[in-house]
Amino acid sequence: MINPIIKTDKIIGEKHRKADALVVYLKQVMKNIYLFIIFLLTAIPPLMGEDSSLYYKLQDLFSNNADSNTGLTVFPTLEIPLGGKYEGMGTAFAAVADDLGFLESNPSGSSTLKYTELAFLHHSWIADSNLEGVLYSVRINDLGIGFGGKFLYLPFTEYNDWAERSGKGTISETVGTLNVSYNFFSNYYFYGLSAGANLKIAYRNIPAAIYPGQSAFSIMADLGLLTRLNFLKFFFARSKNFSIGLVIKNLGPFVLTEPLPTIATAGIAYSPIRPLIMSFDLNYPISFDPADYPAEKWNVAGGINVNITDFLSVQGGFHFKGDNPSISIGSMLNLDSVSFVTNYNIDLSGRLNPLDKFSVEARLNLGDRGRAARQDKTDKLYLNGIEAYAHGNNAEAIKYWEQVLEIDPKYLPARENIETAKKALELQKQMEEKQRVGE
Repeated sequence: MINPIIKTDKIIGEKHRKADALVVYLKQVMKNIYLFIIFLLTAIPPLMGEDSSLYYKLQDLFSNNADSNTGLTVFPTLEIPLGGKYEGMGTAFAAVADDLGFLESNPSGSSTLKYTELAFLHHSWIADSNLEGVLYSVRINDLGIGFGGKFLYLPFTEYNDWAERSGKGTISETVGTLNVSYNFFSNYYFYGLSAGANLKIAYRNIPAAIYPGQSAFSIMADLGLLTRLNFLKFFFARSKNFSIGLVIKNLGPFVLTEPLPTIATAGIAYSPIRPLIMSFDLNYPISFDPADYPAEKWNVAGGINVNITDFLSVQGGFHFKGDNPSISIGSMLNLDSVSFVTNYNIDLSGRLNPLDKFSVEARLNLGDRGRAARQDKTDKLYLNGIEAYAHGNNAEAIKYWEQVLEIDPKYLPARENIETAKKALELQKQMEEKQRVGE
């Protein structure tokens, strides 16, 4: 007769081997896709110069999707991705939000970040316009706090009808963000429901020599929700593999009679195997004055992230918006406490010379405030309790599990096992009492 424990171990081992084989296969597939995208991004841009017939053919192809309401909102900087993994995944990040990109995608992300992070970013946007940014976030148990700023600047020279210079200066937009979020109801079994908000202050500076009366100031808010769960999961880990995010961004009053680019986003992210994350966002612009300022059409974004090795991952994404769809590709190099992210984004508004839509990020990992060490300690204490309980040492098991709860009161299996062990002790005492009475 076959020992059922041995049989179970064989089944689990076989599942592990099949899962490992699937991971290897998918990694190879994603490498091939990555190389193919690189080929497209290097081969297509030279064919898309201003005099290229391909460039105009692509414009004609997507011209039917043109949105007549584009450009009716103020502070366009709010819609330009600053860079990082957020941009590399095509901005489909509302349900991912696992690094500092949460500050632009989902304000609830800070309460679930694994590490304290600080990042510096540079984005060459179009021609000689550039974005610079700095982001920071820290998590204290279930509370997340972050702040950031991004700065767009564009040297500008104005000429009159006789080609004489009539004004010169730098047009700039600055956005500062303060973030706070909290992860409610989290425990061993439930990831929790994270809710967060951004308070943003924006300032646009247009020198009077260029156009008087156009500098502006605004205050606005973002609101977001995020939760994670297990769904069609084909790997073993305590982390959840499916997430849902809901966000509304840029809520605020009109500026110089123009509305802010308010937008609602619903996003999902799915990880069928550990190295792969797939995400999808549905974006729905909102107008609070649809008669005079109708909202733009809805748009969609999708992205993937693939961990090629422990220190290298690649990202790819698309953003289908109006008559100017874009695709992006990026890579992240993790070197202990420092990560570097590079992205290239191509659409019908950029050019190869100078290199448009190229971004770089340097991110510092400032530690996890001891969370991983505490989790390791609670796991070991919990297993010690299991071992003691298996040998009939209920009182000793209870002591181990009580130590677990002292470190992590949300470790529900320890709480449940304490109740089970106490009942076992009570039954043991009753049996001993009956034996004494019988004697």
